[in-house]
Amino acid sequence: MFAVIKTGGKQYRVAANDLLKIEKVEANVGDIVEIGHVLAHGEGENVTFGAPFVDGALVTAEVVEQGKNRTVIAFKKRRRQNSRRKIGHRQLLTTVRIAEILLGGAKPAKKAAVKAEAKAEVAAEAAPKEAKAKKEAAPKAEATAETAAAPLFKAPKGEPDDLTVIKGIGPVAAKDLNEQGIITFAQLAKLTDKDVAKIDEHMPFSADQIKDWREQAKELAKK
Repeated sequence: MFAVIKTGGKQYRVAANDLLKIEKVEANVGDIVEIGHVLAHGEGENVTFGAPFVDGALVTAEVVEQGKNRTVIAFKKRRRQNSRRKIGHRQLLTTVRIAEILLGGAKPAKKAAVKAEAKAEVAAEAAPKEAKAKKEAAPKAEATAETAAAPLFKAPKGEPDDLTVIKGIGPVAAKDLNEQGIITFAQLAKLTDKDVAKIDEHMPFSADQIKDWREQAKELAKK
């Protein structure tokens, strides 16, 4: 049996055990919610239509997850008015599993087995994403821990240079370089390709960036 329901200003064709996302419903995960706006129901070619809703018809659904849809960007520009407006919106969504389609004023019955199955399915869908995120984060975490253990280079004695003079090195990058023992133009100028690869591996700078800084440092070190 199927039913056509209306919720959140939208219509959905549903059947028992269907999993769908609807606009946010105020309920906790595992709760059973009732959708009384049933526009039609039927089985096969035998369909009953409401006017606008079917009397005594009710659809129950279990809340599986509360979440958000992807961000939608609305951008408006007025020609020759120097006016631009950019607005982002993320619609709140509730994932539900259709439990029962009830007719003639029948009362719903909660089923724990359905709840367990729905939660297991959501957990199974989320597991690969969590595993992938942990796998991608692992190398970065190891690199961060190694970097925090000891500086990559030994800082020379004397006054440090202002590395922000080099184009492409801002205050944050200069601080990171200083923490790793690079404090002078002369150090940057004398970096070998092996040193560049070392920085590229352990710090958030690319080899091309470091080589560019090295060339600029060679000129500054002469002054």
